[in-house]
Amino acid sequence: MTRIITIGTSIESSRRAVDLAEKYPSIYAAIGVHPTYAEQANEDVTTPLRALAKSPRVVAIGETGLDYHHLPSVEAAKKKNVQVFNALQSGTEEQLEASIEDGAYKSKQADLFQQQLDLAVELRLNVIIHQRDAWDDTLEILRNYGRQISGVFHCFGGTLEQANEVLDLGHLISFTGIVTFKNGAAVRAVAARVPLDTFMVETDCPYLAPGPFRGKRCEPAHTRLVAESIAAARGISLEEVARATTATAEEFFRFDRA
Repeated sequence: MTRIITIGTSIESSRRAVDLAEKYPSIYAAIGVHPTYAEQANEDVTTPLRALAKSPRVVAIGETGLDYHHLPSVEAAKKKNVQVFNALQSGTEEQLEASIEDGAYKSKQADLFQQQLDLAVELRLNVIIHQRDAWDDTLEILRNYGRQISGVFHCFGGTLEQANEVLDLGHLISFTGIVTFKNGAAVRAVAARVPLDTFMVETDCPYLAPGPFRGKRCEPAHTRLVAESIAAARGISLEEVARATTATAEEFFRFDRA
């Protein structure tokens, strides 16, 4: 392990990421506002991120994207221990209010996502994309940018068809410790079939520690286990996977910018 990218999920954590990267020569920073921070984020995230991006240690924008896993209506339903409402099926005031809140939350996420994509185009930086339960909307936004944007769908856990959708748009995917899990067979199968130069390996630290460390804090050194699992699934050597994913990461993040 020779280089680490520490990733921002808010303006404050992005600032800390840059501070770390400027302190340690082996650390680089990605700066962004995660979609689950939409409600706390200011209307304008472009201005503070643009200022942070002046550091040559910044190698990407992100994490940014869309995440519909914890919509306001879902969280409200959990608190009340009831089923999630669908305003299209019933017109009660409570259900309608939940639908309106969901729409506003999604709209705020989309606005933050587009602000950061616009900034990436302006600064000619690539993007680390977070997507959870928002596949169609995420791709729809990205399609509007065409080849102006190059992104990596981090923590990829989708199907081969979805992986090909991403690759056909000119983006990359990245695999985590999920490929080492007993229930990760579907993701391992995708990692075994996509072209070797179209993916990277990552930690998603502190989450998703691979096999032997599952449930514990994930660390950068654990990417070796992710690469080993993919190598076994593809029937090739660890060295081949390491060489290919390193080359892909170097081209994507352009570390020499720093």
